Amino acid sequence: MVWVPLRTTRTDRWAPLRAPATRCTTMSLEWLMDWSWSLDGLRDFIATGIQSFRDCDATAVAAVACLLVLFVWYCYHVGREQPRAYATVNALMQSAEANGVQNGYVYCHSPECVRCTHHDGLNQKLYHNLQEYAKRYSWSGMGRIHKGIREQGRYLNSRPSIQKPEVFFLPDLPTMPYFSRDAQKHDVELLERNFQTILCEFETLYKAFSNCSLPQGWKMNSTPSGEWFTFYLVNQGMCVPRNCRRCPRTYRLLGSLRTCIGNNVFGNACISVLSPGTVIAEHYGPTNIRIRCHLGLKTPSNCELVVGGEPQCWAEGRCLLFDDSFLHTAFHEGPPEEGPRVVFMVDLWHPNVAAAERQALDFIFAPGR
Repeated sequence: MVWVPLRTTRTDRWAPLRAPATRCTTMSLEWLMDWSWSLDGLRDFIATGIQSFRDCDATAVAAVACLLVLFVWYCYHVGREQPRAYATVNALMQSAEANGVQNGYVYCHSPECVRCTHHDGLNQKLYHNLQEYAKRYSWSGMGRIHKGIREQGRYLNSRPSIQKPEVFFLPDLPTMPYFSRDAQKHDVELLERNFQTILCEFETLYKAFSNCSLPQGWKMNSTPSGEWFTFYLVNQGMCVPRNCRRCPRTYRLLGSLRTCIGNNVFGNACISVLSPGTVIAEHYGPTNIRIRCHLGLKTPSNCELVVGGEPQCWAEGRCLLFDDSFLHTAFHEGPPEEGPRVVFMVDLWHPNVAAAERQALDFIFAPGR
């Protein structure tokens, strides 16, 4: 038995307005709906489809072919792209829960961490990371980074003792112990406008010190004398989720900063507390690609920051910008009744590091690379 296609009479008042390509598609759909499948029906259907295709407008066929080629190229490009080795601060907040959080503070467990582990193969590792970045993206704008990695040993050994970054030195950056507020004007003004918000969240946190010596989430740092506590929201590019939840407005503020370093191991954001009688030993920061911003929250008398031999005093509600790759120290010699010195500290990009260099450095120094 052979099934014969049933034809139905149809009226379509929009048919004259359709383009030839649309007419072509409509005919094919009608054949699919009207024919009952059999070998003869399938043969006639294919023959009709070929004829319909021949009748279509050549321009429409060319456009469809171009779109198809672009789609295939896009699928190939996406398929061969490797996952990014780093994430934004918001994404890290989700993943850090499983990465070893002790007492609310992220400790680095990776022997490959360039911020915490010094080893002879560091320069080779950095150069490999740079090559991987350039292969995936571009060598454009990588001149200073390439130069810095290639001659890193010479730069670090030949630097004057006043400025010796411990991990990475980017050449040809202006060097000065302190920066003017205009260096990162937008972020400075944003932090100062939110001074009361940050202060209120600190005061809520600090109440816990009346109940125990070291509340959860705080870290005690070693000092020659006195006590130095820090409460990290971001530590070496990794969010501390529990701490961020306790300071939600301050944490959200970080996302509004244009130059906050949040995607590599040189980025930190924390509340820093010095009790009266505390002295922080002189030390160098890890790199010169950042400037450290201190927003004064509580600033008693006789408290000073000394960077490159130059002393400065904090002021409540005001930001102080400095390059911590210079030799620096801080002390609180005020009377006990005036209470602790408290600043909100956040790392910002050095203003002379270009956007392309920031993206590459985020990749090269991504947490865990």
